[in-house]
Amino acid sequence: MAKDPIYRIKFLNQDEVYEIYARQIYQSDLWGFLEAEDFVFGSQTTVVVDPSEEKLKQQFEEVERSFIPVQSIIRIDVVPQGGVAKITEVKGSVTRFPMVPPRS
Repeated sequence: MAKDPIYRIKFLNQDEVYEIYARQIYQSDLWGFLEAEDFVFGSQTTVVVDPSEEKLKQQFEEVERSFIPVQSIIRIDVVPQGGVAKITEVKGSVTRFPMVPPRS
């Protein structure tokens, strides 16, 4: 039986790049959003603590589901196992993809 995939999601949030891991992602019923849930954070088996991962753990501690704007997503990968969630500064210029709402 195949293992459930883990998704690595990179997205822009207030001039920072967030890299998080989740077991479930799907297109939201809210137009223009991706839903992510069942977040995966690395186990702290070492003495060294990554401050950006700790910040993300605190931000997503009681979050059941997160709605991420599609235009903020940089990349989504399927990975064999979760990694270290992190926050990094945006270097260079990043232009968001223009989104036009669908016509009714």
